[in-house]
Amino acid sequence: MTIIDRARRVLQIETDALRATADRIDENFVRAIGILLACDGKVVVIGMGKSGLVGAKIAATFASTGTPSFFLHAAEAAHGDLGMVHKSDVALVLSNSGETDEVIVTLPVLRRLGVPIVAMTGVLESRLAQTADAVLDTGVQKEACKLGLAPTASTTAQVAMGDALAVVMLEERGFTEEDFARFHPAGALGKRLLTRVADLMHSGEALPRVRRDTAMTEVLIEMSGKRLGATVVDDEDGKLVGIVTDGDLRRALQKHGALHTLTAGDVVTPHPKAIRAGALATRAAHVMEQNSISVLLVYESGEPERIIGIVHLHDLLKAGII
Repeated sequence: MTIIDRARRVLQIETDALRATADRIDENFVRAIGILLACDGKVVVIGMGKSGLVGAKIAATFASTGTPSFFLHAAEAAHGDLGMVHKSDVALVLSNSGETDEVIVTLPVLRRLGVPIVAMTGVLESRLAQTADAVLDTGVQKEACKLGLAPTASTTAQVAMGDALAVVMLEERGFTEEDFARFHPAGALGKRLLTRVADLMHSGEALPRVRRDTAMTEVLIEMSGKRLGATVVDDEDGKLVGIVTDGDLRRALQKHGALHTLTAGDVVTPHPKAIRAGALATRAAHVMEQNSISVLLVYESGEPERIIGIVHLHDLLKAGII
């Protein structure tokens, strides 16, 4: 077999393992979700070796999606770190064999504390499976390792089962995009999830604004001075009439041959796209993309006829939203 063939064989074995794991999802999974949802404390993920590394990933995924969780190394647990476990917690215990010594040693202590145990194992007759309140079967027919020794397909099944738990928990709790943003404030992801239109919009003196009877010569001065390629057009009561953009100027010039005899009301585009100041900036980017426009008017919640700002495509680019 070539290197490419061997790589594909590994991925095929792991794909088959995932399909088999999905087929075995049953009432035990439902029971596990019920136990996790009823937890008043934290989900303590316990594992050793490669299963421990998977467990650390699962704990991190839980924590970032609204399920308080931490990873407890089985060897350290047996040497004092079980003191971190409280009776209000739930234990998610990983062991492919279900007989890992360092893991088995923790089970009586968890039982004495009254901590419910959800097991993730590949052997349903193991001591871990027999002790647990709910058992998630992550057994595989064979490992991708040709020697059948290195945990490969089995750890892939564990990772996927952990993701299934976390995502179902997320959905059951009604975890929203805003909730997710609170736990991911840094980097590009945090910017996209936390930045609001109000954080980027041009408002106050920076907002280009004219009345509908304003002469086009003054409209040009306002647009040039504010450098946003557009201006809000209001009526005499300060309510929105529409918007004048660079494109409107070009079309008016082509139609009329000159602009100096016109007013903003002659050129205005009525019913322009607008967005709430409190909306996520990612929503503004989506509206711009869907409508092939580069500016959006901004209004306070519930008052779309009173514009308080403009957000430009370049503002989204500078902020890393796009």
